[in-house]
Order: sequence, then structure tokens, then C-alpha cells
Amino acid sequence: MAYLKLITALIRMRKNIKRRKPEIQRIQQEKLTKLLLHAYRNSEYYRKSFKKAGIREEDIGKIPLSAYPAVDKEILVSHFDELVTTDDLKQEKIRVFDASHSIKEKKYMGKYHLVHSSGSTGIPRFFVYDEDAWMQMILGIIRGALWDMSILSVLKLIFSHPGILYIAATDGRYGGAMAVADGIDGIHAKQMTLDIKTPLSEWRKKVEAFSPTIIIGYPSAIKILSEELEESAVLSKVSRVITCGEPLNASMRQFLEKTYKCPVINFYGASESLAIGVESEPAEGMYLFDDMNYIEVFEGQMYLTCLYNYTQPLIRYKISDQLQRKNDTLSKCQFARSETPLGRNEDILWFYNSSGNREFLHPLDLEGICVEGLMDYQFKKMNSTHFEMIAEVSRDDEKQRISKEIHLVVEKLLADKQLNNVTFSVRFMGKIFPDSKTGKKKLVLIEGDGEQL
Repeated sequence: MAYLKLITALIRMRKNIKRRKPEIQRIQQEKLTKLLLHAYRNSEYYRKSFKKAGIREEDIGKIPLSAYPAVDKEILVSHFDELVTTDDLKQEKIRVFDASHSIKEKKYMGKYHLVHSSGSTGIPRFFVYDEDAWMQMILGIIRGALWDMSILSVLKLIFSHPGILYIAATDGRYGGAMAVADGIDGIHAKQMTLDIKTPLSEWRKKVEAFSPTIIIGYPSAIKILSEELEESAVLSKVSRVITCGEPLNASMRQFLEKTYKCPVINFYGASESLAIGVESEPAEGMYLFDDMNYIEVFEGQMYLTCLYNYTQPLIRYKISDQLQRKNDTLSKCQFARSETPLGRNEDILWFYNSSGNREFLHPLDLEGICVEGLMDYQFKKMNSTHFEMIAEVSRDDEKQRISKEIHLVVEKLLADKQLNNVTFSVRFMGKIFPDSKTGKKKLVLIEGDGEQL
């Protein structure tokens, strides 16, 4: 999107922040009806699914969204080819492309943006955005990142071409990394990416040389960076911190605000919709982008309908994050509000390398391991130089091959982090169950934790 065109579109999208509730609901309902009709007419899966639920084309727009069938990740994987609305998208061909092409080749077939999300089960899922959907999402991210600023302040910031540091996992088709990079390019800002695999010994030198004014990334990684930059002049130059990819709890927010002495914006997105909501003031909660998504919450369970993706419609898609609505009264914006979403917030695995320096493995890096036949897994830190992977597999006779492939992946990860002195082992177990207290499966266990096996 051209520079001035992007700024014009951003100004237009920002107007929705000031709209009254009935106006927002009208916009949302119009987009929802348009999406549902498009899915019915162009997606074989949705047409059959709607008809099975007794929904005819003439019913669309007249019955509540809750009457429509829900979709989950298993349905997405097993019915991908029938669910998408274009014949040139085939899941197996996308898998081949993803496996054989580097992330430098950003677009599939030169026109589709791919987001690869495997999760801890190792089952690859692909979320596909055409150019229009990708640009709408980019605008939503920029709007959220600059949420608490006036339009004059936004324009002043954009025209100053700020230096933006992005610190997260960046070596794959991760939605956040690709979207942030395109958004930074879109506003002609200077940028630097710092992959969490980069050894800590290199962080300070790289960041001081770049001297960012805005930092975006995982809150845990931004905290580690502040510790590496202790007493550095770079800290005082940062004017905005934008967290994403992990939950931001109250204590972490307070730490970042105290350390960086600037506004901390908590952005919420997922592979299914990379622009979902934003939190700038904890007392107000998180504002949900009602002009981009339709979110339902039943007993804490979240169902997402992305209103801007027509290529791969996700209608009532079940999201694993927990969401709790807030009262909409007395809020500055008439978008729906929620408590800060409770997603995965794992422990970081800290070790010492052969030089005696601290180094870490990030759970979101560990979560990307994808090996055929590996059904589920957890990591358990045993001591300062050893951890094990607890693995659940589909077939016992495949254990040797799976173990060998896991070792190749993890050994490379350790080498990238200069942790060649750290050892690990694979332990196979029959079944990994969620934590009995939280109902969620922990990805990282520390020695002494009760194993959920």
C-alpha cells in the first residue's frame, strides 16, 4: 500500500474509535452479513455446514451468529481445501511450499500471505490472507500500536521515521513478525529485528548500535533486554513499548513502565486474526476491535469470527485463550471490552553457557517444534545444564525416528544460542494431561513441579 494511501486509510479506520455503540454495531453487522454470504456462496465446507444446521441463504443476516456451527483447529486442518473460497489454495501444496521455501519468499503464488501455526501438538495449521485482508490487518496493528495518541501526534510520529526494534521469534512464518515488518515498512520507519535465538552476549551491542525509539515484542524478551541494557543511555531514548505474543500481567507491566519510563501498549492478536484488541490503561481493560472481528464469549470460551478475511473465512472459530467481558459503561471508546486475555504464560528455561554467562530458551521458540508422529510434548528443566523433553507419540514403533528428528531440531536451537554445554534427553510417556488446577497443559515444567502425565 502506498505511503499516503496507508496514512489516509489509517485516519479513516481511526474514526471508528470515536463512533457510538449503535454505529459500531451497524458496521459490524454489515460486515458479518457480507462475510457469511460470501462463505455460503464460495466455500463448499460452509455451504454444507450451514445447510446441515438448517440455515438457508435467505436466512443469513436475519438469525444470530450463535445459531451457526462453530469451527475448531481440527476442522480447519481436515477440511482446509473445502473451507477456503478459492480453488488455487490446496493444503498439501502449501505444506510443500512452506517446507521448501525460505521466509524471504514472503508470498505464496505471489499473492497470499501465509501464517504457519503449529502449536504444541506439532500439527501444522496454515492461515491465509490475501492482499486486501493483509493490509486491513496491518492498519489494525498500526492503529492499536498508536492507540492512545491523538491523530496529530500519530502523524508527527510517522513523519519522523522512528527507529523500531522488534524482538521475538522471527525465523519462521510467524504472523506477528511478518505483520510488524510490513507495518514498519508501510510507515517508512527504520527497523531492526532481534530474534530470541540470538545469544544474549550480542543483544546489547546490536541494540545500542541501532538505538530504537520504539520497542515491540514479547514482554518477557523486552524485560530481558532491559536487564542487558542496565545503565545504558538507550533506555532513556525509548518513547513507546508495545508488547505482544504473550500475556502481559500487572507486575510485568509495572516493571516495564518503571524501567522504560514510557507508555506500555499491550496488543492482542492471534494467527486466526492478527488484530484483535489493545490495552493501554489496565483499568479500562482491553478494547476489542469490533470493526474487524465478531467475538463471542460463552463461560470464558472465546469464539472468533474474522470480518476481513474472505479467502479463508473463520466463522465462530474456537480460540484457546480465555476471555472475560467487562462492563461497557464509562469507557472512552465504545468498542467491547474484556479483561486482559489469559493466554499461555510459560516459564523461560534459563541456563549458563560454557563461558559462565546466562542464556535462555524461550517457550514460544520451543513450541514451534513439528515432527511427524509427535502428538504432544512438554519440556522439563532438571538442573542448570540439562533438560528433558517429555513426548507423547502416535506409534511406539516410531519412537527411534521421532527421537532422532527431535534431537536434530533441539541441537540446532542450542547451537544458535551458544548452549552447546547444555544436554537434553527425550522421555516417552503415554499421555500428557492438562494441569488439574488451571485446566491448561504447561509447556515448561521446572524440576519439582508435579508432572501432568
